[in-house]
Amino acid sequence: MDTVTLDDFQRIDIRVGTVREVRPFPEARKPAWQLVIDFGPAIGLRQSSAQLTVRYQPANLVGRQVLAVVNFPPRQIGPFRSEVLVLGLDDGAGGIALVVPDGPVPDGHRLH
Repeated sequence: MDTVTLDDFQRIDIRVGTVREVRPFPEARKPAWQLVIDFGPAIGLRQSSAQLTVRYQPANLVGRQVLAVVNFPPRQIGPFRSEVLVLGLDDGAGGIALVVPDGPVPDGHRLH
């Protein structure tokens, strides 16, 4: 395992945001949703492609807070531009479990 310094970690900007919209993404190579996430007034709305279809349906994603890396360069995924990387963990059963705060926090707040 590679080691990182505290300075390395602090360059990664991980913020909390609320999922506002979820759309199907049939063009994705692996099943995924297109998410629109609100990161508060300083960052605003950003979109992400997330492979969450095994564990989550749109109805239980909208309104949920998630953690995402907001300072990676955007990635073009087929016709879609993914602007942030939503964080999740392999659940061991083929799905991804979201990394989320254990209670509500203001959108846009940074992970420390």
